[in-house]
Amino acid sequence: MPAIRILSDRVANQIAAGEVVERPASIVKELVENSLDAGATRIEVEFHHGGRSFIRVEDDGCGMSRDDALLCLERHATSKIREATDLDHVRTFGFRGEAMPSIASVSRFTLQSRDAASENGTEILVNGGKIVHVRDCGMPVGTRITVSHLFNSVPARRKFLKSDATEAAHLIHHTRLYALASPQVSFTLIEDGRTIFRSPVCATLEERVAEVFGRQVATELIPIDAKEDALTLRGLISRPGVARSTRHEMITFVNRRPVDSRTLAYALLESYHTLIPKGRYPIAFVFLDLDPAAVDVNVHPAKREVRFRDESRVRGFTIRTVLAALRGGARTEDGGAKPEVEARPASSSPAPAASSAPARSEPSAAPSSSVDHLAPAAQPRALPSAARPLPPASSAARPSPAATSRVAAWRQLSALDGGYSLFEGHGGSLIVLDRRAASERVWFERLLAQYRAGRVETQRLLLPLPLELDPVSSATLSDSLAHLRAHGVEIEPFGRDFFRIEGVPAFLAPGEAEVFVRDVLGLLRGGQAGGRGTAMSDEELARAAAARASVAAAGPMAAPALEALVVDLLRCHTPHTSPAGRPTFIEITPGELLRRFHKAPSSSQPDLGPSR
Repeated sequence: MPAIRILSDRVANQIAAGEVVERPASIVKELVENSLDAGATRIEVEFHHGGRSFIRVEDDGCGMSRDDALLCLERHATSKIREATDLDHVRTFGFRGEAMPSIASVSRFTLQSRDAASENGTEILVNGGKIVHVRDCGMPVGTRITVSHLFNSVPARRKFLKSDATEAAHLIHHTRLYALASPQVSFTLIEDGRTIFRSPVCATLEERVAEVFGRQVATELIPIDAKEDALTLRGLISRPGVARSTRHEMITFVNRRPVDSRTLAYALLESYHTLIPKGRYPIAFVFLDLDPAAVDVNVHPAKREVRFRDESRVRGFTIRTVLAALRGGARTEDGGAKPEVEARPASSSPAPAASSAPARSEPSAAPSSSVDHLAPAAQPRALPSAARPLPPASSAARPSPAATSRVAAWRQLSALDGGYSLFEGHGGSLIVLDRRAASERVWFERLLAQYRAGRVETQRLLLPLPLELDPVSSATLSDSLAHLRAHGVEIEPFGRDFFRIEGVPAFLAPGEAEVFVRDVLGLLRGGQAGGRGTAMSDEELARAAAARASVAAAGPMAAPALEALVVDLLRCHTPHTSPAGRPTFIEITPGELLRRFHKAPSSSQPDLGPSR
């Protein structure tokens, strides 16, 4: 075994940089936090090539003297704390004193700073952890830090960086998070010499959200503001029924620090339990303020997570506050109240609108009627696209056409609330059909066959739909335009973070296009549906498309359409489960009914067993 030795400061800093400097966005995060802690009212961030070749963060904060500038490059040098007990009162973003030396150890690092008491500024150049020079420079009060040639001393780390577009998206996202956390600070963001984001001082959080995440998102939000003892919760949350397929727009802050908090996330999801479909997430920009002694900010190397001293108290307070806001914010588009907003579970889809009504971008959370009776064939009703009789399935989805003979034995009885239909099956069995799950299975196998055959029918939209995205989603979409086009979705760029949806798959109602695109983006960002046309990618896209195409199937369905759905279901390779693994129908045999009612089978009523 080699002899034990103490690592040099340079090597120790490079190792520590693995925790602090994950990617260029991590550098911007640490430097912007320092600027905010320095009392800056103006912060400018500039970067080139996704941040891998050049990053500059400049502020008008208090600045540093020469001694402090040199000292900040030492490990664990900080002005934020003195004793371990100070961790119970941390109100600043940074406090560990690891960021500056870690960044300087893996890049060409230039620090220029001047405080109000100094006539000249100080410039320090560090290359790979070694100080090159220290000299005077002219500059106003504040600090300017330039980072270039990232990971020049550890080239292996460069291999783990993503494309410039992806790294830029993460960098922009982090900058906007801190702009959101500090509306009183002016932010400017410059990419490759072009200003892509400039936000002046904003008077309200609503104004900053509109500038950072787009006015399209801001119009879907309602405010929350509550105080209970030492806890204060404020921010903006989405209206009932407005949801996303991922957590990317569910952002939480604790004492102005952007964090990932399971407690707050679970509280938000529980508050929306009856207001959005299962598996979807609300939009939320939530700020929790509390006594620093009641929260531990030192549980994660990058300070992304926090731990509360009283988790249940924070959770309960959050749920009560959000529910109160949602009850008051459940309004229709014309301003009328929807008093029954919490009366039904979100799994009950709304009754379909007439075909002439404009389609909504999100499924409504309003309850459906108490009993969805089958519409008689003599009284045709306008059905949404997903509830119309499905077109014939491809031959690939018909493994045993003889199985459809069972349909004749399925006699329609009635419909149940919640999207279920009752049938009398072969031999007197009772069949409960989940209409939406059945529709998802049919659409999934049909679309998967189309994707694999390369034959996806697209319908052009008469009026393109505008789509505004956050930077990360925008970069993801830009990288996947060709892949989506091959799957029937035609999208064109229309400015920075703006796109136009110009065509959608023929099965999709135009009003569902935006929600479907956002769902697919969530899969792409999560790595579940890559742009390489793999089998896994096709399955994930087909699953997302089938879920969106089947939304209206839970609503009332005319008898012919229901019969067509059953025929198509029994032609599928796997008719008994949805793409998500849920049962499409449950069959209760006469023998099972007799056992449930504690009766013995008679000779005239034999136990026929499952009709499969």
